[in-house]
Parts: sequence; structure tokens; C-alpha cells
Amino acid sequence: MAKDMPNTRAEAPAKPEWAWTRREIIADWRARNGLPPRRRWPWMLLVLLVLAGVAAFAARDRLMALVPPPAAGDAPAEEVAPAEPLQINSREWAVVEPATLRRTVRVLGPLAPVRRAEIAAETGGRVDAVPLRPGDAVAQGDVVIQVDVERLTLELAAAESNRDATRAQLELAEAQLERSEALVERGVAPATTLDEVRTNVAGLRANLAVQEEQVRLAELALERATVTAPFDGVVASRSVEPGAVVGAGTPLLSIVDLSRVEMLGAAPVAEGASIRPGQAVDVRVDGVPGRSFAGEVVRIAPVAEEGTRTLTVFVGIDNAEGLLLGGMFATGEIVLEERPDALAVPGTALREDAEGAFVLVIEEGIVLRRPVEPGPSWPGGLVEIVAGLSPGDRVVTAPLDLEPGAPVRLVDF
Repeated sequence: MAKDMPNTRAEAPAKPEWAWTRREIIADWRARNGLPPRRRWPWMLLVLLVLAGVAAFAARDRLMALVPPPAAGDAPAEEVAPAEPLQINSREWAVVEPATLRRTVRVLGPLAPVRRAEIAAETGGRVDAVPLRPGDAVAQGDVVIQVDVERLTLELAAAESNRDATRAQLELAEAQLERSEALVERGVAPATTLDEVRTNVAGLRANLAVQEEQVRLAELALERATVTAPFDGVVASRSVEPGAVVGAGTPLLSIVDLSRVEMLGAAPVAEGASIRPGQAVDVRVDGVPGRSFAGEVVRIAPVAEEGTRTLTVFVGIDNAEGLLLGGMFATGEIVLEERPDALAVPGTALREDAEGAFVLVIEEGIVLRRPVEPGPSWPGGLVEIVAGLSPGDRVVTAPLDLEPGAPVRLVDF
């Protein structure tokens, strides 16, 4: 068999072994061991397959770079993660509760007593006593000023004496008139005598009437020398001291009744047509913090104040506790319109689409669309809801970008 093998060594190139290449060395070794010559095409094929695979991967990468990434909605439903609930804080939602809605007009002004009496002397004389000072309480009929009555007593006595004298003269003249009439009837005395007696009687009667009036005036002067309080109240000021001599009309003191006060409120003239007597007024007074007082419009000035263009509105306020004093400054809210037990939401909670007005309510952590029927707007940015909401509903009040069905979580921060 060795004879049939080709002599590869003899066919080797005529060059020394030390100059052989690696391929020639391998071919010589295979020939000496009876192996067939090594073929190169399988290796070339493998190299081509590797190169083709590399080119295919490179082309795929270039194509993937040109194709845009798939949208979130294109992903399979089973691969979409559940949406994270949106956090809504306590300032972005509110619970709907019945409330009283009011439309008001604001008025400002001082307080003044409803009743104030400036007491002046009705008769002249020396002031004997002034028992009260400013701030003292006084009841109706209490003596507040006492004027000396000695002179007035003498004047009364003189007037009574003159009256009595004239009365005696009148009685005598009337008796003479009776006798004269009898004589004239018998024809003893002339008729002219009767006329004179009658004239004398008439004059005495007139004098008696005048003197009786003078007695009454003297009695009245003596009575008015003792000045009393016309009503229950408080002494506001005192103008005289004991020993002063006063004449008729001299101011003595002033008394105020603080059981009820009036607020002289200035209202915009544009609101004059909306204000009516009998409207309720919520009054807050400087100096009495944390309190409000119930008032009522009692009358309205018919003419606006020049320069300010405001109307004076008189508001009556009960002051049984005596907390309110004249001169205090107050702020009032006149209630023009009132709606008790109404449901309202902030205007920011009301939304509108093609189907109409609606709000977003939160039920069991889910935002739901709730159709509503809005009513009139009220102060404070509120809109009355006539239909569609119930007490206790939780309404989204902030203008958040929410869709019905979105999950939310209420937080407090």
C-alpha cells in the first residue's frame, strides 16, 4: 500500500525544509502519515457564514434605529402597569354641606344712643345741688338738679294773695249786681246803674282768671326748680356746679339711654335701591372682639352726603348688656338676600363640556363625572347647585387635569 501512495516529499518544492511555510509543513506531515491532503473550502464556507451573520446583525441594528419606539398604548394590555393614584390634598377637594348663602352690603359708621336728652333750666335761680356726675346711672324721676326755691316760693305766695283779693272783690261786685237788678225791676234805680255794676263784675272776673294763671305759673316755676330725669339712662355730661346762678334755657346736663343704640352707617349710594327698612344687619364693633350683634335697618336717609356719595343708613341694635357705647366705630353687613340650607361649590369646581355642566366627585378612590344644575353665583366665589349634589359628596374644587375613572388618593398636607 505504501507503494501506491504518492511521494509527496519528492513532489515538494525544491527548497530546503527550513524555508517551508506552515501550510507546507502540515501537508508534508499529512502525507507521511497517510492522510489525504487538507481541503480549504469548508473553512472558507465557515468564514463566509460568519461574515454573513455579522452583516445581518449590523443591518438589523440600523433598521431598529430608524423605526420609532412603540407608543405606550400600542403595548399589549397585559404588559401595561396599573396607574399610580394621583394624590389630592385637603385644599383641592371639599365636602358639600348645607350652608346659608348671603348677599350683603357693607356699611361703616359710629354708634350713637337712640335717646339723648339735653336738659336745660326752665326757671332762673341759684343751683343748690347737682347730685350726679357723668357716668352715673339714673332712673326716670330721679332729681338731677335742684334750683333754689326761696324766691319762687315768695312769688307763688304773692300771686296767691292777689288772686284771693280779686276773688273777694268779685264776690262783693256780684252781690251789688244782684241788688241793682232787683232795684231796677222795681223801678227804684235807673238802668244805667245796672250797666255799670255789670261792667265792674266782668272786669273783676277777668282779673281773677289772669291771677289764677299767674298762680299756676308760679307753682310750675317752683315745681320745675327740681329737675328730674326724663327716662332711665346714664349721665353723659354736666355743665353746672352747685352755687352757679342759671337762667331759663341754661344747659345743665345731658342724659343718654344706652339700652338701644343706632349705627349711623355709610352705604354706597349705588346700593340705595337694594336697602329696605327691616333688613337684618350683622354688626361687628371695634373694641368688642369676637362678638357680633344683631341689628335691623330702621330708616334710610333720602339724600346722599355731598362729597362722599354715600347714604346714611340707621341701624338699630339692642344693647341690653351695655357693652356698646356712643362713639364706638362699627362695621355692618346688611343682608339683601339670604338662602338657608343651600348647597354650593367654589366656581373652580364647576366644569362644562358638550353634555353640559358637571363636577368631579370622589367615590371610593375613583373620580366620577356628576352632572349638575348650577344656580346663581354668590359672594365668596360660590355657585349654588340646584340639582345633582347631595350633602356629604366629596367634590374636586381645584382645576386639576383629571379624567373620570382616574384613581386618586386623598392626603392631608
